[in-house]
Amino acid sequence: MATEIKAPTFPESVADGVVATWHKKPGEACSRDELLVDIETDKVVLEVVAPADGVLKEILKNVDDTVLSEEVIAIFEAGAAATASASATESAPAAAESAAGQEEPILSPAARKIASEKGIDPAAISGTGKGGRVTKEDVVRHAEQAPAPAATPAPAAQTSSAPKVEATTPVFAGERTEKRVPMTRLRARVAQRLVEAQQTAAMLTTFNEVNMKPVMELRARYKDQFEKRHGVRLGFMSFFVKACAEALRRYPAVNASIDGNDIVYHGYQDIGVAVSSDRGLVVPILRNAENMSLADVEAKIREYGKKAQGGKLDIEDMTGGTFTISNGGVFGSLLSTPILNPPQSAILGMHKIQERPMAVNGQVEILPMMNLALSYDHRLLDGKEAVTFLVTIKELLEDPARILLEL
Repeated sequence: MATEIKAPTFPESVADGVVATWHKKPGEACSRDELLVDIETDKVVLEVVAPADGVLKEILKNVDDTVLSEEVIAIFEAGAAATASASATESAPAAAESAAGQEEPILSPAARKIASEKGIDPAAISGTGKGGRVTKEDVVRHAEQAPAPAATPAPAAQTSSAPKVEATTPVFAGERTEKRVPMTRLRARVAQRLVEAQQTAAMLTTFNEVNMKPVMELRARYKDQFEKRHGVRLGFMSFFVKACAEALRRYPAVNASIDGNDIVYHGYQDIGVAVSSDRGLVVPILRNAENMSLADVEAKIREYGKKAQGGKLDIEDMTGGTFTISNGGVFGSLLSTPILNPPQSAILGMHKIQERPMAVNGQVEILPMMNLALSYDHRLLDGKEAVTFLVTIKELLEDPARILLEL
């Protein structure tokens, strides 16, 4: 019986998607719940699986085609046997590339991206995933084990704006290589939102610095007991999340947003934590952060980190949010001005912890200091509110017992 394969139901915040990869060809047999196609949206990659055992009869939307929510993208024949008809072979996307009789390997989106960047032939990689699928780990392992390239340079992964050559790739005088690739939908959406934020908000940034010694001492004293009790490591981010939650409670305007001529005050604190992934920057949400313990925060951030690296974040994981924390310090940044995440009215930027000489009670001490930056929408927040909000975060972190006691 023929069945329509439809694109997933997109939430209101996602207008459409693009077909990223077909993992099956027309006429090819499929098992129930086997991956058929990846659809990339501006937030996540969604997977569409086979509804039953059968055959993928016809592909209606090819790679790079735009699809709408619940739009029909293929026809599936449940219970049918695989066929190798000429028509099916001709409509298969990779048929022309199969002249040598070799079947194109199945790559996850992350694996395909890394292989393309490193100039690796997917056919040379042994897949360890389900059904022989090549995973990101397979590509990384292959790259580490591969011998250094011969005299012929490998395909470069440069862009015209920032040329970059692999350290093992020979460079000959006079070479000026370029490679043009389309933006991913995630990168294009991030670019659109950042420009939108700068064009629509009256953005201003205030700075302060925090002595991280108290948090570092508390963490060093209890980190082993904490991990043994809760099964997760005690990091710095949980302290910042809880400090922000308390400061947002005291200054509700920082947790608000502008909707037309109205100000929307949120009675909850959904804090987004920026996470770097292979596809770019994503911001999963810690919902009701005010009710979470330090252990809850650490466990959820760890879960989101694993899902981000595996490309498994759901749209629901990144929808909403009333405040955002971005940690450029993990990459070595000492100071930056983070850009707002609309429609939020503020974003906190964390930076690298660096020892500096500081004057304490008339004496010079070497202390681990971190620069903090709070970018805010001046249409909604006055300087006094923004500055006192950031000072509150500083005070809570320099006396972390106050976070637990809500003082």
